[in-house]
Amino acid sequence: MTVRIAVALGSNLGDRHAHLDFAVGRLRSAVDALVVSRAIETDPVGDSSQPRYLNAAAVGATTLSARALLEFLLRVEAERGRQRPHPGAARTLDLDLVFYGDAIIAEPGLEVPHPRFRDRAFVLEPLAEVAPDLRDPVTGLTVEALLARL
Repeated sequence: MTVRIAVALGSNLGDRHAHLDFAVGRLRSAVDALVVSRAIETDPVGDSSQPRYLNAAAVGATTLSARALLEFLLRVEAERGRQRPHPGAARTLDLDLVFYGDAIIAEPGLEVPHPRFRDRAFVLEPLAEVAPDLRDPVTGLTVEALLARL
């Protein structure tokens, strides 16, 4: 069974474009019919001393379980040298599972839809570019409607 998924991509350390390109290449190995937004430059949230981010979004279909997909995303981050010294730290690569079909999942280490995506223009704007019709299973609103509310 295939599930439509959405992933948010971000990078604010090193060669940001190369990190996002690497992630897209790796995503293609686990996600079919991958469609990727353009990358947008955004200010960091919370710590204005950090470098600016490049953010993008990708949608496609996968046969992986939500947990297996999350583990895959974490491995891809690690392959690009992602460090986690503290919450909100700058990062070479950040891959967040935003949607896994219409599933609502709350497990240790896995929360889908992503708990903060509704408040983040840097997630919603690129996601609306490639999948404005995706519907948040919690609110029932489309990505396009959520972006309009910001």
